[in-house]
Amino acid sequence: MFFAKKITKNKRYICFAMNSLPIKTYILLKKIVHHKEVQLVLFFQYDQVLINKIKKIPGFKWSKSLRGWCILYTNENINLFKKEFTKEAFDLKYHDSIYQKIKLKPVKKPRVISDNNKSVLRAFVKYLKGRQYSESTIKTYFTFTADFIEYIKDKPLDELNNRDVEKFAEDVMVPRKYSVSTYRQMISAVKLFKEFYPSCSIENIKLKRPKKSRILPSILSQEEILNLLRNTKNLKHRAILALIYSCGLRISELINLELKDIHVDRRQLLLKNSKGRKDRYVILAESFLPLLSNYYFSYKPKIYFVEGQKGGKYSTASIRQFLKKSCKAANINKRVTPHTLRHSYATHLLENGIGLRYIQELLGHSKPETTMIYTHVAKKDLLQIKSPLDMALKKILETDKNNTNVLLSGK
Repeated sequence: MFFAKKITKNKRYICFAMNSLPIKTYILLKKIVHHKEVQLVLFFQYDQVLINKIKKIPGFKWSKSLRGWCILYTNENINLFKKEFTKEAFDLKYHDSIYQKIKLKPVKKPRVISDNNKSVLRAFVKYLKGRQYSESTIKTYFTFTADFIEYIKDKPLDELNNRDVEKFAEDVMVPRKYSVSTYRQMISAVKLFKEFYPSCSIENIKLKRPKKSRILPSILSQEEILNLLRNTKNLKHRAILALIYSCGLRISELINLELKDIHVDRRQLLLKNSKGRKDRYVILAESFLPLLSNYYFSYKPKIYFVEGQKGGKYSTASIRQFLKKSCKAANINKRVTPHTLRHSYATHLLENGIGLRYIQELLGHSKPETTMIYTHVAKKDLLQIKSPLDMALKKILETDKNNTNVLLSGK
């Protein structure tokens, strides 16, 4: 059976998978999103007779990325397919997706902004670049500022005030269900725009950011980490996950890591221009070296530690995709992202007795308060604290060893 290699989220397709059997040809029908449309796709073992039959049905096209024959998912096409195939010696099997409703993501409409305001936005981006902000930060601040300027419509920029910002949050941010951290980013973008365009009436002093949410990070146990790596069968994928966890890397640090910055003799990685434009060294795990050697001589990357099929930097979306599959294979039901491996790395260091100052240095945190969050999830010291329930039961058992009614299980 053949499976789709890549599925674009913006489209819907139906897929068919076929395996040659002694009597009937097995066909699996699957519905997916592909190229922003819902499609019906066929997957099957190579069968020229069957291919010739499919080619005669109008609308079917071969998808190289899906490795299947696709047609738009409509009632007419479904009925046409059934009419042509049910009378033949085919064993049709329907994937669960056939019975599920798939919603297409709405196509984002272009912003409606006056030419004068567009020129102001371009100058604002130039201002941010001059302040040496990172590309991701510039993109984020530009997006919020552009959305805000589109929201105020024809109102002159000189007349913008704090109430306009509040109304933008009420009418745009709240319906989109943005998080508190996203709301804080929006306020930061507006504050910077005020610095760039001081003639507007926004008062930065009165523009307050909401307090940060104190959400504890999700952590995997060491047993879950090993189980995750064991169930990652692809050598390249296993090397990626192992390096992220063993060095506590951010996903951006992994995809930007160059081979020349891997110092095997010193067992160190040099991470250049990380978050906050800082360089740092991290320890390379000794147990990772055999996997590193096996991966390197198998894939032979040229510049970066991990590269795409056509060279260049690897895709962060690909890492998240195969991590999700590995978690499913390892029966890990909690939500896991590449950053979860970094959180787990820091927590396990703390549980093994490594001081917070060293962990802060290894993680590249600017403030010790950022590293302090791991003290809330480390279990080493917490496990030494006895619950009042355990102490009460222990006290009763010590005073009356013949009393068997104190067992909570009832046995």
